Amino acid sequence: MPQLVPTLEAAECSKFAKVDSMTLTLLDGGLGQELMARSTGRPTGLWSVQIQIDSPDLVQKVHRDYFLAGADVATTNSYAIHRDRLKRYGLEEQFADLHRQACQLAVSARDEHGHGLVAGSLGPIGGSYRPDCAPSVEQAAELYAEIALLQEPYVDVILLEAMASVEQARGAVMGARAGNKPVWLAVTVDDGDGTRLRSGEPVVDVLPLLDEFTLEALLVNCSVPEAIDQAIPLLVDQSWLIGAYANGFIKINEDFLADGATVDVLEKRSNLGPTAYADFVEGWVRQGVAIVGGCCEVGPAHIHELARRLKEPVPSNPF
Repeated sequence: MPQLVPTLEAAECSKFAKVDSMTLTLLDGGLGQELMARSTGRPTGLWSVQIQIDSPDLVQKVHRDYFLAGADVATTNSYAIHRDRLKRYGLEEQFADLHRQACQLAVSARDEHGHGLVAGSLGPIGGSYRPDCAPSVEQAAELYAEIALLQEPYVDVILLEAMASVEQARGAVMGARAGNKPVWLAVTVDDGDGTRLRSGEPVVDVLPLLDEFTLEALLVNCSVPEAIDQAIPLLVDQSWLIGAYANGFIKINEDFLADGATVDVLEKRSNLGPTAYADFVEGWVRQGVAIVGGCCEVGPAHIHELARRLKEPVPSNPF
């Protein structure tokens, strides 16, 4: 049975590059959708940020539940904390405070748990799955640098999530490199053709960024697991650490891509419970994927099933 990466101090994270592919790190699952499921409020364009504003204790509780399920990493609730999004709601002045709060909530849960890593989440600017709405590389680099430097005192690694084009990824990694933390780049692929980014570009076109910017890992995230099945064989033969964490949506539909859409227009699939999801993940691990977890609609029960199959010792069932 593969062993997971032992708990590392922040300074040791750079060792993640080019390690044995049979050493696994177990991420948490989706944070935003798990918060939405536990919240009584209606979705807004602020998504999980609104829940953090209204109920920060709930954010910390979800982090805690993922650690109890067996996760090694808490991902901060900062995916959607961008100036353009906050500005639409008159909250831009809270930008820095919200990032610090998101980091502190994850750190507190980790410290309470006693060990683990904190990954600082940086999501796409301009909207998820919409690389056409992304700022220029130069503008993006400046915006991501601001976030990376805000999060640096708290996090062990910067996790760039759901980058949908090569240029979008380039701007993000340029900005993330303003700090001194290891950088993991996660890209999202087309739900119908996992060999391509959502921009239509081949997923392998992001590989040169790993050498150019000395990234520690490349992951595929927030796509259906069947699409990730197609992407993984194109990536695992590389010399870099590869990861994967799928979502549990039926697909990203056109309604969600419209301006002002909220997550309630996305439909959760009914055939991706913990057992079915873990079957996909075990297939990725057998191919050499070294970082696994879950994205939207993949919750603590899914992570516990992964921990049950992949970790030693097996964590007790908290559910």
